[in-house]
Amino acid sequence: MAPDRATGAIVVAATVSITLAVLSYCYLGFRRRSGETDSRSFEKKKTTNWRNGIVDAVGNTPLIRINSLSEATGCEILGKCEFLNPGGSVKDRVAVKIIAEALESGKLSPGGIVTEGSAGSTAISLATVAPAYGCKCHVVIPDDVAIEKSQVLEALGATVERVRPVSITHKDHYVNIARRRAEEANELASKRRLATKINGQNHVEINGYAVEKEIKSSVFPDSVTGGFFADQFENLANFGAHYEGTGPEIWHQTNGNIDAFIAAAGTGGTLAGVSKFLQEKDQKIKCYLIDPPGSGLFNKVTRGVMYTKEEAEGCRLKNPFDTITEGIGINRLTRNFLMAKLDGAFRGTDREAVEMSRFLLKNDGLFVGSSSAMNCVGAVRVAQTLGPGHTIVTILCDSGMRHLSKFYNPQYLAQYGLTPTATGLEFLGMK
Repeated sequence: MAPDRATGAIVVAATVSITLAVLSYCYLGFRRRSGETDSRSFEKKKTTNWRNGIVDAVGNTPLIRINSLSEATGCEILGKCEFLNPGGSVKDRVAVKIIAEALESGKLSPGGIVTEGSAGSTAISLATVAPAYGCKCHVVIPDDVAIEKSQVLEALGATVERVRPVSITHKDHYVNIARRRAEEANELASKRRLATKINGQNHVEINGYAVEKEIKSSVFPDSVTGGFFADQFENLANFGAHYEGTGPEIWHQTNGNIDAFIAAAGTGGTLAGVSKFLQEKDQKIKCYLIDPPGSGLFNKVTRGVMYTKEEAEGCRLKNPFDTITEGIGINRLTRNFLMAKLDGAFRGTDREAVEMSRFLLKNDGLFVGSSSAMNCVGAVRVAQTLGPGHTIVTILCDSGMRHLSKFYNPQYLAQYGLTPTATGLEFLGMK
């Protein structure tokens, strides 16, 4: 009889366990349906690996080994894939930092217009993230910039002004126009508030001036709460975005095992922020500039004089940046660039950038823009200088999708004698 009693006990225990499990399931199901959550479910939610909206998706981009260049040089050449940011470029970081700081300081409020003068990427980034902050974007760009950039901007809902390229000292330089647009938006919003306060409507005359007429003729919408000039060249939020974000990411992704960093400069924010952070971590890390034709930064870094041959008497062009690369190269020192900690500089050419872009596409499947290609030219130059066995990091700023009408256009390149012909890296003196 003992075996029968044991069997009965097991059956009873099993029945009780099943009953308790069913009751627990029903109870938990009731709690979930009634809006309650058990602690285990709550803990699972807390650790869910998602980003909080598009702004939170900016940054933490992958660092990849560029295999073809690494194998050719004997160095580890790594590229920070900034083209994988939501807005498609390294400038997303800058846009987020600039807008967030402006809102926090009160210089910008929801419903306001963010204005910027940009060759394309910063403008696209601002237009991408501004709606997440409840703002709009007004962009002024040179009319020689690849047409697809203005098309993207318009698709993103930004207002786009294309203007002729002139010197930064000219009142109608695209940056100066963008600054004026912000001032106009602020004046308009101020007059509208005053008109509403006086009469409760938009029609009022102040010293004989019809405010309603200006409101109706403005390029800005009636709901605008003011304007803010992003000022990517001089606004140190640009530098801060890379000092606080890009630099630390590179340091952690390499576990601090990095010998050199190189990048071109437009505003100088990326180069400055990353170089300052890395050299504060380890003074042995070498940081370099790669400079395109028409830019005076190479001579400033290497000789202490801001000069380029295109600036010589009788040689100056209406647009001195005589390069097909976009967004890099400049003939003045910005507040952002002045923050850079550099050990030297290299010159790059348009041909080298074109050939490099095709080499990367063919050998690595990397479809990068003109500035990214120039950065990779710089990475190889650093590898040639330092010798094998070093780890070198550069920035892959954006993809080739924004450069189809110029940098990747065979007809356009043929006009300048830049049709790619290289089969390897012979354009950099390598077999």
